[in-house]
Amino acid sequence: MQRAIGVNTWVWESPLTDTGLLPLLTRIAGMGFDAVELPLENAGNLSSSAVQDALAATGLTPYIVGAMAPERDLVAADAGIIRSTQEYLGACIQLASDVGAPAVCGPFYSATGRLWRMDDGERERAYSELRENLEPLAAQALESGVVLGIEPLNRYETSLLNTVGQALEAVGPLLESGVGLALDTYHLNIEERSSANAIRQAAAHLVHVQVCGNDRGAPGGDQTDWQGIFEALDDVGYTGALNIESFTSTNASIATAASIWRPLAVTQDRLAEDGLAFLRSASASPDKGHSP
Repeated sequence: MQRAIGVNTWVWESPLTDTGLLPLLTRIAGMGFDAVELPLENAGNLSSSAVQDALAATGLTPYIVGAMAPERDLVAADAGIIRSTQEYLGACIQLASDVGAPAVCGPFYSATGRLWRMDDGERERAYSELRENLEPLAAQALESGVVLGIEPLNRYETSLLNTVGQALEAVGPLLESGVGLALDTYHLNIEERSSANAIRQAAAHLVHVQVCGNDRGAPGGDQTDWQGIFEALDDVGYTGALNIESFTSTNASIATAASIWRPLAVTQDRLAEDGLAFLRSASASPDKGHSP
């Protein structure tokens, strides 16, 4: 299946603001991408009007992603932090609705890098609290025609939701009611026994897919079982975009958050272009995803 291919602007810069929006999206469209992930790191960084104008000029399909910075938490936090996190995620949903993005995706449960041990009872209570605090956001998303894609992260970035199975358990009652799952091949490669089977487990709840090499660089030519992943996406009927998510090592805050301590390509443009070329070739090939 030929799928749309997108890229996250984090490949080049952070934070993304109105000022740099049109030049960067013009560059991305010029490379041949179909879609773009727009991170809203803080409410107000991007205005709906500027995004709408940039999308109209470039023809890119938008997706909104969120950033769970320190003290953005929906579980095991004081009421003020939970309320401010809900307000931030509400702004993400509103932006997505305004610009025609079908999904808002990210690890929408606790701050990235926040880790704590839980016994079974504590985990059950955390999942219950997460559902309670996600519920009004799910209702807003449903009313706005947007889906919240909840993304499991690897064990070094969260202790709450690492696997598809945990995510399904945690948000199960909200699925199909404004909530789905967003999966990233980088995290799947660390946490799942089989990335392909994890995708099949997500099944119809899968609303968004991010891809990168196992080293966080360009997809293709790495250890990832791309053929298995693409076959699983076909099996579950996923028709959305494949979105390259990687990061630049030149921005101190994003490099620290994503543990990017070295360049992942000769240039960031090269990372995007190589990933795009691989994904185009793989999706068109009978033995899609095979890397020598």
